[in-house]
Amino acid sequence: MSFTVEKTEHFVLIRPETEKMDSTISPDLKAEIVFQNGKGEKNLVIDLCNVKYIDSSGLSAILVANRLCKSCRGVLVLTQVNDSVMKLITISQLDSILNIIQNPNEIVDFILMDNIENELNME
Repeated sequence: MSFTVEKTEHFVLIRPETEKMDSTISPDLKAEIVFQNGKGEKNLVIDLCNVKYIDSSGLSAILVANRLCKSCRGVLVLTQVNDSVMKLITISQLDSILNIIQNPNEIVDFILMDNIENELNME
């Protein structure tokens, strides 16, 4: 497996352990995302601290995660995105739909606020 998965109190953290998030890792990553969602996990964090390059299959895995999280009133957060990956996300205009929080210490607060907003919108 080219990534680690860690369950925390508020989210599941997925960290690719490779510099390239491409077609060699993306199918397994998508499968893990679907598996976690199927277990009822609605909040996912993908830590891209090791990723220096991402291609369309990597972006596709991220978009699958975003769609699955939103469909169950959860949230996907990307963190520790390096400049070259961020540039691609911006060029692809995905920065407007993805939640990117560079500081990992701010993630729990963001997820808790998102959960509160979702609960208020349901009422």
